[in-house]
Amino acid sequence: MQMAPQMGYDRAITVFSPDGRLFQVEYAREAVKRGTTAVGIKAANGVVLLVDKRITSRLVEAESIEKIFQIDDHIGAATSGLVADARSLVDRARVEAQVNRVSYDELIGVEVISKKICDHKQTYTQYGGVRPYGTALLIAGVDDSKPRLFETDPSGALLEYKATAIGAGRNAVVEVFEADYREDMDINAAILLGMDALYKAAEGKFDASTLEVGVVTLEDKQFRKLVPEEVEDYVQQILEKHSGPESEE
Repeated sequence: MQMAPQMGYDRAITVFSPDGRLFQVEYAREAVKRGTTAVGIKAANGVVLLVDKRITSRLVEAESIEKIFQIDDHIGAATSGLVADARSLVDRARVEAQVNRVSYDELIGVEVISKKICDHKQTYTQYGGVRPYGTALLIAGVDDSKPRLFETDPSGALLEYKATAIGAGRNAVVEVFEADYREDMDINAAILLGMDALYKAAEGKFDASTLEVGVVTLEDKQFRKLVPEEVEDYVQQILEKHSGPESEE
């Protein structure tokens, strides 16, 4: 019995198919597309990360699901895809940040840490016996004078964005950003824009208990997660906006 031509390039090791594709990397991207929607937005005075954790059972403790992580004082990351893979990459990023601090007595650059993570992800696309990481990261932080936002791909590719999204709702979120994003918006406006985009991506299934929000500003250069009460305030503003007279027409 002869195997179909594609099957030899579709198994445990990552090798090129005759038409130049890496199927294992493409499958890893599919894992990201099936993941929860994560959003990153650069504001004039900082960066915002938002994640809709998409809890499928009322028996799950929402606080136990973590999709936004702090990497260093001034850097955070949001994930979509395989959570275990993301945690491994976050742990590696934290070590890299601390090594930089010990070696050079300064905070690591947002672009530097993003490239280090992508270099590591890329090595898992070219050796036998390993598989690509099935996760994408949005890495957000502030350098000396400006906010930065990077998206990492399972292939190890890296792009910087003004606003972007990963996960299942990416297309719907990006459509909102294309229409409404402004470079001069502040952190507060960026959070509201991100939540508005998540509301539309989730088709109105919106609950403060399933949302996670992280921010870092140029003023204090400290990444932090919003507490539930703060998230609830923003959610109420979005719900009021979409329940008003204009939204009913």
